[in-house]
Amino acid sequence: MNAIPDKVTKMAEDTRPAPNPVLMAASYFGIGLLFAVGLGIAGMTQPSKVVGFLDVAGAWDPSLGFVMGGAIAIHLALYKWILRRESPLMGKRFGIPTRRDINPRLIGGAALFGAGWALGGLCPGPGLVGAGALGANALLFVGAMLVGMQLFHSADKWWTTRS
Repeated sequence: MNAIPDKVTKMAEDTRPAPNPVLMAASYFGIGLLFAVGLGIAGMTQPSKVVGFLDVAGAWDPSLGFVMGGAIAIHLALYKWILRRESPLMGKRFGIPTRRDINPRLIGGAALFGAGWALGGLCPGPGLVGAGALGANALLFVGAMLVGMQLFHSADKWWTTRS
C-alpha cells in the first residue's frame, strides 16, 4: 500500500489563478526568517552545540537532540493534516519525494554530509544563518559548501556524460 496520496504524485486539476510571485517570495522569506530565528534562539548556529552533541564520551550537550525532537514532533503532528488539502496554498501539487530506493549515491552523500557536519559543526541551514550574521566561520563554511556543490555538479555532469 502506498502511503503517499495520489494528489501528491499526480498534478491536481486546479483552476485557481497562479499565485502572486511577490506573495510567494514574501512567504518564502517569512518561512526562512522563522527558521533562522528558531535556530538562533535554540543556539544551533553555534558549532560548539553540534560538537557538544556529538561528544557523547565527553562534555555531552543534549540540546541539539531536543531541537531535533521538537521539529520531528511538529512535523508528525502537521504532516497528515496539511495533506488533507487538495493542493498547497501556493502551488498545484505537493512536492513530496516518491523515491524509496537506497543506493550508493544516497549513502555516499549522507556520509559526506554527516562528516562535514561533524567536522565543521554546521549544516547548511545554520551555516546560512551564521553567514547572514557575518560570522567568519559560517562564511568560510558556506563558501566551502558552495565550492563543494559546484565540484559535485561538475563531477556528476562529467560522470553521466561518460556513461
